Amino acid sequence: MSAPVFLLTPPFTQLNTPYPATAYLKGFLNTKDIPSFQADLGIEVTLALFSKNGLTELFAAIDPAQEFSENIRRIISLQDDYIQTIDDVVLFLQGHNPTLAHQIARRNFLPEASRFTQLDDLNWAFGNMGLQDKAKHLATMYLEDLSDLITECIDPHFGFSRYAERLGRSANSFDELYDALQRPLSFVDKILIRILEERMATLQPLMVAISVPFPGNLFAAFRCAQWIREHYKYIPVVMGGGFPNTELRSLADVRVFEFFNFITLDDGEAPIESLVQYAQGKLQLEDLKRTFTRVEGEVRYIDSPACADYKQGQVGTPDYRDLLLDKYISAIEVVNPMHSLWSDGRWNKLTMAHGCYWGKCTFCDISLPYIQLYEPITAQLLCDRMEEIIAQTGQNGFHFVDEAAPPALMRALALEIIRRKLVVSWWTNIRFEKSFTRDLCQLLKASGCIAVSGGLEVASDRLLQLIQKGITVAQVARVNKHFTESGIMVHAYLMYGFPTQTAQETIDSLEMVRQMFETGILQSAFWHQFAMTAHSPVGLAPEKFGVRKVKDIVGTFANNDVEHIDDTGTDHETFSYGLKKSLLNYMHGACLDHPLHKWFDFKVPKTIVPADYIAKALEEEEYASTKPTTKIVWLGKQPHIEHYTKSKKGNQWEMTAMTFQSRQETTVININRPQGEWLAGMLTNISVSNNKTWTLQEVKEDYENAGLEDFELFWDNKPINTLYKFGLLQL
Repeated sequence: MSAPVFLLTPPFTQLNTPYPATAYLKGFLNTKDIPSFQADLGIEVTLALFSKNGLTELFAAIDPAQEFSENIRRIISLQDDYIQTIDDVVLFLQGHNPTLAHQIARRNFLPEASRFTQLDDLNWAFGNMGLQDKAKHLATMYLEDLSDLITECIDPHFGFSRYAERLGRSANSFDELYDALQRPLSFVDKILIRILEERMATLQPLMVAISVPFPGNLFAAFRCAQWIREHYKYIPVVMGGGFPNTELRSLADVRVFEFFNFITLDDGEAPIESLVQYAQGKLQLEDLKRTFTRVEGEVRYIDSPACADYKQGQVGTPDYRDLLLDKYISAIEVVNPMHSLWSDGRWNKLTMAHGCYWGKCTFCDISLPYIQLYEPITAQLLCDRMEEIIAQTGQNGFHFVDEAAPPALMRALALEIIRRKLVVSWWTNIRFEKSFTRDLCQLLKASGCIAVSGGLEVASDRLLQLIQKGITVAQVARVNKHFTESGIMVHAYLMYGFPTQTAQETIDSLEMVRQMFETGILQSAFWHQFAMTAHSPVGLAPEKFGVRKVKDIVGTFANNDVEHIDDTGTDHETFSYGLKKSLLNYMHGACLDHPLHKWFDFKVPKTIVPADYIAKALEEEEYASTKPTTKIVWLGKQPHIEHYTKSKKGNQWEMTAMTFQSRQETTVININRPQGEWLAGMLTNISVSNNKTWTLQEVKEDYENAGLEDFELFWDNKPINTLYKFGLLQL
């Protein structure tokens, strides 16, 4: 087969890094010797639009007879300044023009409109994040001003990561989206189609597979499919990705297939392989896997039992070739080091485990295969893939995009990274569970982990139990302390509006969050309003959670978000602005002593959470019984050893001074010589460089076989207990 499969992501997802779906599929197709080409049209459209030529065309397209806001009038009057500076700013945000930071940071280079009124915290930001980041933040505001211009004057659907999102969200009916697709191409659509036309002419593909991860990609995906079907009728067009996987499982509107020939569900490897074989004439229509298509004027779902799915060890290494990796734009929208990870820097995306090992949260779509089917990958295979991707991309930053990374696998991965002496930076999503001990967090940090994000959800023990999160607020606080003290940043996903949540619980949840920022154990967070989804336990049985569906009618297009009524009477929407405004201040270290009611323009109850609740939770003695099977690992360097004689009241005995060095500090421990000689030998045995990992029981037996006594007294005493800072970890 000479013609490739064309894998594309439509606008817009992220500016700083490609969404990984096409890279995953390309990696799989490589294992089958099926040629493919991938493109992220989001970054390509962005670069075409935000260029000297693009802005020149943009300003020329604005109708001068329009009524403009004062802000837009200012931008239009400064259009020459925008056109003159845009190419240099984009180069700077791509990392190719770093010295421009000096000019940008002085605030006399960029034209400034309304977005710059948000910059009252720049002195704080400069002190915490440095000149380059300050300039990135200013340049991001500059692009956001231009985005406001496009939205008001040219294309109301425009957004850097959400294009025409409203048309895709909760679209039970296809009518509105279908009508929008009958209208002439917008200014942004024309740029998109121009790029697509060039790609199609060059590639002449066997098939086009369009990944639609979010509602904000949906309209552009249909625009691409519409143009391809009009100009290349013989080339099949396929949709897959997160949006159809959750929203289109009951698709019935046949008009969708005026644009797409096929729509696949869930893991894409087996479906796309069967579609390639179908396009080559090797399979019949009935042999397809998890695929919607139109047959005799009706929507039909085909799922051949003869076509098996692939294990995670068989799907290959994600392949980022073809993508314009040096052209992505690093942006800093929120001046917070943890929060900026989503938009700043190029991250290679990988998955530790398919699905979720917990799989119980009642708000989550746990009935769907992408969460329900849990399958981890071995640490060795993960590291193999990391090394392959580093060689491919030249970049060693990794974002593991798991539903929740399993702690045991994170431990194994960290050990493997350290053994291979890989220099990487990585972050991932977790559950805030007890497994994240002080020592495990130290290990993760040593392997290059810089941040974790996890769901605190509603910071209320009653509601956490209803959610079946399996955690308590106090437990989250202690876990966050372990991460923070290890130097790993923590982001919390927060939720408000869960069924039966009262105004009191919302305010108390905010107080818990405030205290976590105040004690320094939380660096970043984001509030989401609860949305009931059709495939979650709440959506499947709302009456169990005290809420009612507004209607039971299933639409013919998207069917995931479920409108519901919460009879507790709390108007959750009214809390939105105050929760988000307070959080933005907390992330900047501001207003932590601000009374909670000041964030809201309506009467709210006083919090009943004690002002020192989190502080006291952190002070509580954590008793964690060390099991005989606990793994003992030494990450540090071998100590310098000196023997000496100690005298007291006429008695003499031999002592050992062991000097330990880390990159930051030095410590000396003094212990009896027999124990010192044993410990020196044991540190060699338990070194992370060894393939064998010793258990605490094996360490104890070795100690006793050496003729030494009172192992627990020796091992649990202060000298040994301080060595975790130098790499003696109990895992």
